[in-house]
Amino acid sequence: MSESLPQGAKPFDFTGNAKEWFGIWIVNLLLSIVTIGIYSAWAKVRAKKYFYNHTYVEGRNFDYHATGKQILIGRLIVIAAVIVFQVVASVLPILGLLLLIGLLFVFPWLIVRSMIFNARMSSFSNVRFGFVGSVGQAFLTFIIYPILTALTLYTTFPILDRAMKRFSINNHKLGQAQFKMEVGLGPFYKAFLVAIVWIVVVGLLGAVLSGFSFTEFAMAMDNPNAPPSEVMKVVGLFYLLFFVAFLPAAFIYQALTRNAVYNNTTLEGGHQFASNVTAGRLLWLAVSNMVVVICTLFLMLPWAQVRMARYLAAHTGFIPGGSMDDFVTQQQEAGGALGDAYTDLEGIDVGLPI
Repeated sequence: MSESLPQGAKPFDFTGNAKEWFGIWIVNLLLSIVTIGIYSAWAKVRAKKYFYNHTYVEGRNFDYHATGKQILIGRLIVIAAVIVFQVVASVLPILGLLLLIGLLFVFPWLIVRSMIFNARMSSFSNVRFGFVGSVGQAFLTFIIYPILTALTLYTTFPILDRAMKRFSINNHKLGQAQFKMEVGLGPFYKAFLVAIVWIVVVGLLGAVLSGFSFTEFAMAMDNPNAPPSEVMKVVGLFYLLFFVAFLPAAFIYQALTRNAVYNNTTLEGGHQFASNVTAGRLLWLAVSNMVVVICTLFLMLPWAQVRMARYLAAHTGFIPGGSMDDFVTQQQEAGGALGDAYTDLEGIDVGLPI
């Protein structure tokens, strides 16, 4: 895989540093604990604002405009709905079942509202993002596709993954300029098969070299009289094989699909994106970050977050199709004062990893 971005690509630049972010992070953590989680809404805003403000492209940075109050109101709405559902389900089970079925239709609406909120609260060089996806599209993508994927024993997971990414990217706008992802299923299935091959080969090789047996594992777990040392040995081997086989596979898939998505995504006006992350580097960062964070009782988490953000930014590029000044000016004029109308949106956020 290429170690450099394509010619003409302007790399993203993350300018945050661990010391500065630690100061914000520790205050967020302490105030969230003292307020029994209430301040976490404001903590989320401060965190997003820090990482957005310190991410630049061509000397222009991103920004986040939501308030803690908006996030808190959104969370209270969701919590209230969950409480009402639990009460109704315990008092009137049949009605609770009907409400559960109804949630299948409410969930897509929540996804769309979440994406609209997060898009409108984000901006690049004072140009707001937007989201125009429909509830019908969300229902197909997040309800129908997952059911079909489960019925096919997840052999069609790449189809689901691509559908989710297309729903997110193709319905986003920057000002009035539309994003467009045009990538076939080939790269997704290639990444999926490479990850599966890694799991099978490493799993079998590890089982042979370590003498691990699923039969012994099942017997040790089901036998209450098994010596603790034997149980720990078998369980330890299982988790070691799981770590060595599945964790790298996840990063292989993530790296290959990320590159395919970014390298085939455009922004109206002739602008393109690029990515050249590698599975090996992503895995190294994730594992070393995890070891350092655990050994320092999570005090080095800000350092790990900044380290990962810096790597991803440096390996993500923007290929302008013309003058950035002209593009930004055009979108600012097209957007007008729409940003002022976003203050009454509720901060519903389902936290989708797409």
